[in-house]
Amino acid sequence: MSKRPSWDEYFIEIMHSVAKRATCDRGKSGCVIVKDKQILTTGYVGAPVGLQHCDEVGHLFKTVYDSEGNKKQHCVRTTHAEQNALMQAAKKGTPVEGATVYCSMTPCRDCAKLIINAGIKRVVAEKRYHADSDSLDFFEKAGVKVDILDDKVVKYKGQ
Repeated sequence: MSKRPSWDEYFIEIMHSVAKRATCDRGKSGCVIVKDKQILTTGYVGAPVGLQHCDEVGHLFKTVYDSEGNKKQHCVRTTHAEQNALMQAAKKGTPVEGATVYCSMTPCRDCAKLIINAGIKRVVAEKRYHADSDSLDFFEKAGVKVDILDDKVVKYKGQ
C-alpha cells in the first residue's frame, strides 16, 4: 500500500507541475495558493503577458548587491511565480486572505510584501532563496508562518 501524501506534500507536487510552465530557465519556480485545502490560483515565473520570455530572447540581467556587498546578476525580465499567482487571483476576484502559499523557494523581499498585504497567513517553501533574510524577517514581524521543507539554498548559474 502506498503512503498517502500530506496536504503540504500534495500541494508541493502540484506546484512542481505549475513550475513546468515557467519561461525563465534560471528559476523554474511555481506557486499555488490554497485555502481550506482548495486551490484558489496558481502562478509561474515568466515575462508579463504579451512580452517576450527569457526562453525566447534571453535574460535581462541587472547587477545587484546582497547585504554583504557581494555582486550578483539578477534577471528582471520576469514576473515571479508568487506575483503571478496573486495577480491571477486579483483578475478573477478571488480572495486570498487567510490562505497558504506553496512555492518553490522562500519568496523574495518584494513578493513577501505582496503576500503580507494580501493577508496570506502561511508560506510553505520547498527550498530557500539565496536572499531571503529580509523576507523571513518581514514574515515574522507580520505574523506570517513560514515552513521551509528543505534548508538547501537555490543557486542559479551565473549568479
